[in-house]
Amino acid sequence: MSLNEIAEIIEGVLFVAGEGVEIDEFKTKFDMNDREFNKCLDILKAKYNENSGINIIQYKNKVQLCSNPKIVDNISEILNPIRERSLTKAALETVAIIAYKQPITRLEIENIRGANSDYAIQLLQSNNLIEVVGRKDSVGKPLLFGTTDNFLKRFELQSIEALPNYNELLDRIRVIHSEGDSLYREFTIPEDDEDKKPTEQTQNEITEPATNQNDNTADNNLTNEQQNNEETSE
Repeated sequence: MSLNEIAEIIEGVLFVAGEGVEIDEFKTKFDMNDREFNKCLDILKAKYNENSGINIIQYKNKVQLCSNPKIVDNISEILNPIRERSLTKAALETVAIIAYKQPITRLEIENIRGANSDYAIQLLQSNNLIEVVGRKDSVGKPLLFGTTDNFLKRFELQSIEALPNYNELLDRIRVIHSEGDSLYREFTIPEDDEDKKPTEQTQNEITEPATNQNDNTADNNLTNEQQNNEETSE
């Protein structure tokens, strides 16, 4: 097998892997020395040069395909919103609660959301946005969840301390969702008990049916009286 053919196989492996692959794996598989492997790598680097959208990097005895640093901002502008929209509203609610309240149990999350969160937690774990960080010292030893480094990377945060305040968080979520589809359900909390008193219009609506019923009764009585008078006259 020629070095060009081996380079094509290495290219395919790196593409499918999506992450760094140990150089020794290739050398063992194709019985190559360092010089031969480097020639294969040079073939790929010539193809994926600085003018290509894809580059090849080496680190810690690994090799990996990556995007060209020159276009990283363009990639983020297009790809990040697509990835974030792939998360459901329930998942976004859940990860926001975990981010601000961590470490937190599933039951505590559900008490805040007022809804079952099993699927949302499973989705967040599969996307490596949250992880189990321990168990709470209480009955049943429930699992405690916290955010991952991938969460910080995905939402472009330096640390958990860099979480935005509530209003900034809503602004960020509105970019992900259509207008009016905010992170939390919007509702108004009555300021005092006076809000519980029925309005004048409501009171009228309550009394009107009774009034109409009385009017109908009076009309029926009047009709019956007229009929009796007519029979008497006859």
